[in-house]
Amino acid sequence: MKHEITTHNTKKLISETLKHIMRKKPFSKITVSEIISECGVNRKTFYYHFEDIFALLKWMLEEEAIEVVKHFDLLADYEEAIRFVMNYVDENDYIISCVYDSIGRDQMKRFFYTDFLGITKSLIDAAEIEFDKRIDPDFKEYVAKFYTEALSGMLIDWAKEKDKRDREKTVGYLTAIIEASIESMKLYNK
Repeated sequence: MKHEITTHNTKKLISETLKHIMRKKPFSKITVSEIISECGVNRKTFYYHFEDIFALLKWMLEEEAIEVVKHFDLLADYEEAIRFVMNYVDENDYIISCVYDSIGRDQMKRFFYTDFLGITKSLIDAAEIEFDKRIDPDFKEYVAKFYTEALSGMLIDWAKEKDKRDREKTVGYLTAIIEASIESMKLYNK
């Protein structure tokens, strides 16, 4: 257990250092040497924990946001989960903007795709159980991919279009879409 705590603390230190550096320069210009110099760990320690800077970034975003969302009861608390994600993006929009500016929109969507797909599938699975419905696996996969594309695109837009954000309108739109989807699952007979 002690080793796991130490490992987590080391990863957290390295990720906090990355966040600090991202406030000052583009993601594509950040080097492992710069990170390890600033946080005081050696190169071997960095590579023990992370394959590269992208793996570090992915771990950081998963740790701070995606894993938290996975613990919501998405069927019951989807609005709370939406607000959590929006708050996270508001507080850390420089991270998403920094990465977006370095790798572009399409690459960024691919970066989040697997995690978002897992979250979307878990919501669909919960709805199947809740409403005692069986959804055709092909349709289920299609719906999960459809919503994953939409949600990842909306999240990126939310981060990039800071001056156009209307939180309550966006929450209302997403809530309406999710509620309509859940309602249609109640009616879906297979």
